[in-house]
Amino acid sequence: MEISKAEITSAAAASAAAGTNSQELRGSEILIKALQAENVKYVWGYPGGAVLHIYDAFYKQDTIQHVLVRHEQAAVHAADGYARATGDVGVALVTSGPGVTNAVTGIATAYMDSIPMVIITGQVPVAAIGLDAFQECDTVGITRPIVKHNFLVKDVRQMAEVMKKAFHIARSGRPGPVVVDIPKDVSFNKTAYTGYPDKVEMRSYNPVRKGHGGQIRKALQLLLAAKRPYIYTGGGVILGNASTELRTLVDMLGYPVTNTLMGLGAYPASDRKFLGMLGMHGTVEANNAMQNCDVLLAVGARFDDRVIGNPKHFAQNERKIIHIDIDPSSISKRVKVDIPIVGDVKDVLTELIAMIKESAVKPDAGALAAWWETVDSWRKRDCLAYDRKNTEVIKPQYVVETLWNMTKDVDTYVTSDVGQHQMWAAQFYRFDEPRRWINSGGLGTMGVGIPYAMGIKLAKPDSEVFCITGEGSVQMCIQELSTCLQYNTPIKIVSLNNRYLGMVRQWQELDYEGRYSHSYMDALPNFVKLAEAYGHVGMLIEHPKDVEPALREARKLKDRTVFMDFRTDPTENVFPMVKAGQGITEMLLGSEDL
Repeated sequence: MEISKAEITSAAAASAAAGTNSQELRGSEILIKALQAENVKYVWGYPGGAVLHIYDAFYKQDTIQHVLVRHEQAAVHAADGYARATGDVGVALVTSGPGVTNAVTGIATAYMDSIPMVIITGQVPVAAIGLDAFQECDTVGITRPIVKHNFLVKDVRQMAEVMKKAFHIARSGRPGPVVVDIPKDVSFNKTAYTGYPDKVEMRSYNPVRKGHGGQIRKALQLLLAAKRPYIYTGGGVILGNASTELRTLVDMLGYPVTNTLMGLGAYPASDRKFLGMLGMHGTVEANNAMQNCDVLLAVGARFDDRVIGNPKHFAQNERKIIHIDIDPSSISKRVKVDIPIVGDVKDVLTELIAMIKESAVKPDAGALAAWWETVDSWRKRDCLAYDRKNTEVIKPQYVVETLWNMTKDVDTYVTSDVGQHQMWAAQFYRFDEPRRWINSGGLGTMGVGIPYAMGIKLAKPDSEVFCITGEGSVQMCIQELSTCLQYNTPIKIVSLNNRYLGMVRQWQELDYEGRYSHSYMDALPNFVKLAEAYGHVGMLIEHPKDVEPALREARKLKDRTVFMDFRTDPTENVFPMVKAGQGITEMLLGSEDL
């Protein structure tokens, strides 16, 4: 007698239900079930002795793709890039000892930018902890300052609950990386598995989501009474998925708005109300408005040193400050604020918008018109001007601007490494959507560009993914070109090669009388041949007239990773620039200021 498909399905469900209370699983198998329950699609990692039981469990499943990187730092960076682009929790897996220490830079990078991640680390068996066993290190101690939280799982019975807590902590409140350290014997030991917890309770961790209604009402009154209002937003708007609410608020009020480096794309750069990025390499209009406004609404930003420059200079001008942030410790940390609002930025902005709609009070149209006149007078300076007519040498700004003109109407993600190229990308690629600009802001980590792009391309295979880098940064994780080939992530690498560690050289020119100590790259590889050796396409571009054709050709090669080596002007500096210790309006605007 044949059994119908429905009967098979029913029998399988009954069998699973019956076995729920008596199923014996190894710690590694429970870990995989936890990842599956959290809907994890990709894990980036590198195997080693302490995690072999976990890798054996990966071998026996087919719902999660493991991506084998070439260095543990890149595993964490790739998972980080994936998390930034998707908003999901990124997951990395490394072995004990050097696997952990290699991952530290990636963990710290994610921590500084508040990226939701779970990093699973192998550890020596419980009985060997503290005995200087082979490939042992104090993972909990080493990572404690650079994680939102970490766990050492000493009992296999804790595995499911710890994983539930890890994902909850990583993605809720102010997001951040969570490390789960798993001794080898814990991953091997068996225990009764009764299912993955459907909820988590932590008395000591309960982040506030809803802002205080009275504080929001006070903020509303202050905002509507402002003569020179300004809206300053950071990465918290993007992390909180509040871009739509921010756009609604700005459009309702008609106030000027700026984004930090981490907030680019939260408000469309193509909109007239956007004054450009502010801060150390921000525009004249963005920085002057920050200094001269009378009411400042800060949303998901932290007034860091690269944004406000010298705090004493910033405090010279009187202004009222409203600060909305999910993290109470970020409020009044560097700058004293008048109206603190602790809460999820999306929820708080939604409530603020509702109050504005209900209010009979409208912004002072006359005062706002006068303020916009002032802002437009600053805009006339055209502080991002560069020599566009140069036909002899490639200007790095021109490469980024050309790329933006070619890709602005298609779904494009841009990653960067750290240095001059990062600032030119931020200034000249005008992001209109959130989560399209992926870079290391807080830690400023060189080498993230390729792994970020790799992680994004897996998540967004139909989108164009460009990595804007320099010949210094790109060599820090260049081995991941091998990973790109193995996992078919055809990214496009735009290397602005000026033969210098450009930002270091710029500082040495300005502050060290041109003593270029160890900032010149004197033995660079042939990047075209190197790319080809990894199985990719390499291009050398040396003349301005070849920039656009090269980018067009690279974009046509949709299924290939392309490394474009643009030989750019080695003397070009990033302007505007605020030197260390200066106020944000004390800007160098070009070589004439040197």
